[in-house]
Order: sequence, then structure tokens, then C-alpha cells
Amino acid sequence: MPEQAFPNPDQMYDEATSLKEQGDLEGAVKKLREIIVTSPNHVLTHSALAVNLQKLGQKEDAVAHAKKVVELEPEDPFSYTQLSVICQRCGLIREAEDAMAQSRNMQH
Repeated sequence: MPEQAFPNPDQMYDEATSLKEQGDLEGAVKKLREIIVTSPNHVLTHSALAVNLQKLGQKEDAVAHAKKVVELEPEDPFSYTQLSVICQRCGLIREAEDAMAQSRNMQH
């Protein structure tokens, strides 16, 4: 009996990207959520979920995934920049300004 292999998160991410490029944003989100089940710390997936969920109007989930990126990569200024953009697009201006300030502070 063949050994059950875990899905490769990078391959699944590529599949999600393809779905998004074909205009199937909801399908892409579904595929990205599958990655999180087996690879909960896959940073690219959380980043993509933040963007895609924001586009779908799922603001709370979008911000939560952007915050997860910051949690996973706290030394990367881009993590805070993305959080700022997602917060801004979700109407959370104060949080967006705080995240942008954090990003700027890290770059000096």
C-alpha cells in the first residue's frame, strides 16, 4: 500500500495562484485554506489569504491573516507594510498607520 504523502504547500500555493489568475478568487481562497490545515505557518499562504479575503470583502479574516504574517516574520518590514495596506483597505486607518510606522522604523 503506498504511503500517504502530505500535499506540498508550495505546489498547492501555485494551484491557488492559477485559480486566482483564472478569475476564481473563491476557489483560490478555498485552496489556500487547505494549505493552512497541513502547513499552518506557510507565510506566502497567509499573505495571499490576506489579499484575497480583503478583495472578497471578508475584512476580519483578511486582517487576521495579515497579522499572522507579521507574527511569523516579525523582522521583515514588508510584513508590516502588507498589514498596513490590508488594514487601510478594510477601513482600519489607525491600525494601518501603526503598522506603516513599524515598517518604517525597521528600515532605519
